[in-house]
Amino acid sequence: MSPKDHPNDVPGVPMLFPPWLERLQIKYVNPLMTPIAKRLPGFTVIKHHGRKSGLPYQTIVTSYRKDNVLAVVLAHGKTNWVKNVLAAGGAEVKLFRAEVRITNPRIVPAGTDDPALPWMARLGARHAGVLVAEIA
Repeated sequence: MSPKDHPNDVPGVPMLFPPWLERLQIKYVNPLMTPIAKRLPGFTVIKHHGRKSGLPYQTIVTSYRKDNVLAVVLAHGKTNWVKNVLAAGGAEVKLFRAEVRITNPRIVPAGTDDPALPWMARLGARHAGVLVAEIA
């Protein structure tokens, strides 16, 4: 299956990585990174609940912050955690040592140059969608 045929590949939020790499990351890389990523700067733990099951989940991502804006480049496309956060209208987030709540999540489509985004997220937005939310 090519990235273009994957359900995470939606208009404005292209999937940049092949599906086999995503599966490898979910099965092997994420379990190894979870214990240490919670303690490293630059990594963010997003605590969200399943849309249908209501089960709690934690997803580790690389985020970028500018004032009260948090941005996550969506190189894997519109994944389940993104859909969960959008459906809930926010999530609890652990930024290095601070626990905060994000609200008003939205997706900025690929190819957008929004000066309100952190500069690293603006670079990522050239080719991938970006999840943007306010820190409450």
